[in-house]
Amino acid sequence: MWAENSVFYQIYPLGFCGAPKENDGILINRIAKVKEWIPHLKKLNIDAIYFSTVFESDRHGYDTRDYKKIDIRLGSNQDFADVCRALKDNGIKVVLDGVFNHVGRGFWAFQDLCMYRENSHYKDWFHLDFGRNSVYKDGFWYEGWEGHFELVKLNLKNPEVVEYLFDCIYQWIKEFEISGLRLDVAYCLEADFMCRLRQFCDQLKPDFFLVGEILFGDYRRIMNQEMLHSATNYECYKGLWSSFNDLNLFEIEYACNRQFGQNGIYKEQHLLNFVDNHDVNRLASILKEEKHLPLVYALLFGMPGIPCLYYGSEWGILGEKNNGDDELRPEIMEPHWNSLTDWISNLAKLHREKKSLRYGSYKQLFLSNRQLVFIREYEGERIVVAVNADENECYISPHQGIGAVENLVSGDSVSLENGYHLPPFSAFFWQV
Repeated sequence: MWAENSVFYQIYPLGFCGAPKENDGILINRIAKVKEWIPHLKKLNIDAIYFSTVFESDRHGYDTRDYKKIDIRLGSNQDFADVCRALKDNGIKVVLDGVFNHVGRGFWAFQDLCMYRENSHYKDWFHLDFGRNSVYKDGFWYEGWEGHFELVKLNLKNPEVVEYLFDCIYQWIKEFEISGLRLDVAYCLEADFMCRLRQFCDQLKPDFFLVGEILFGDYRRIMNQEMLHSATNYECYKGLWSSFNDLNLFEIEYACNRQFGQNGIYKEQHLLNFVDNHDVNRLASILKEEKHLPLVYALLFGMPGIPCLYYGSEWGILGEKNNGDDELRPEIMEPHWNSLTDWISNLAKLHREKKSLRYGSYKQLFLSNRQLVFIREYEGERIVVAVNADENECYISPHQGIGAVENLVSGDSVSLENGYHLPPFSAFFWQV
């Protein structure tokens, strides 16, 4: 699967492009801005873009009006097809958000229901009760997603709904040549729907990638041979930042070993790893120590899984969820580049070049509250990842079988035969 060899980059298009917060019905080709960022993405060694919602919606994108039409605030279908073609021509694949659990109140079938009520052909597309009223005083009750009644839950047990959604996916693949989908709130989706989706996509495009959003529990309930290929790794997301804030690297090592170690429950899987996204605080805002920023990214690219960057965080922009979603999803006029971006670019290049970072086993070599050293190994290729979160230098005793190594970032050759000193706030990738 191509995704296992990729570094992802997430863009929330409505924010990134500076679209109005409410759908104003005015067609403006804002999505073309992505093409201007292609040199930045290539320099950053990105292989795939995951676009958060791009389809016509009431407001924020997850309240869909029409799955077959690009949001008018971003441009036309042709405008987005041009962007996808430009990305493909530059070796960057496209993954879209599949928001199949719910739609917005402006969704055309729900509007038909509001007009014709019991006589609407689409009344069975939703979960309804005509004997009750909604918070919007529609004269009928409907199920909203987790109590959000601007998001109308679809009835995925209705074959007509499934057929409609699959027809939309077929159009996206043909019109935009997409290579995968991220399923929004996949933990809410019917298991049968995900099985049918997998079969449909496998037949349509055998290397089509499906990753599901899941926040808790055993990811294997949505990630398996019959359903999705991957899942969002929220367990390690939390461990990546809180381990540094608490100066307790036991937390992230425990999660990595539980997931990917010798008896790891996801040992053969490739989870989507991230340090921030459109729903959570920016990493630079949540870390207590700024010097930990590059160290967190070292673990992101060193641990098993598929790394995913969120636009702007590669140079360390701020954003806190307490200030509203808009702060997490800002308009950015042009890309920037600093030492953090350079570091991430180098790590992405290593991820592309070194199979052990993509497919290698995970084994801890040294662990303390403030230091973590582990090794990734695949087909004889061995890479040691070492992190020191402390403000002081730390001596690490030698490891059996590890002597001369190459620093994969600087290119220097050193010997670890007699142990080694990790400088303060440092991270290394050494090939044995």
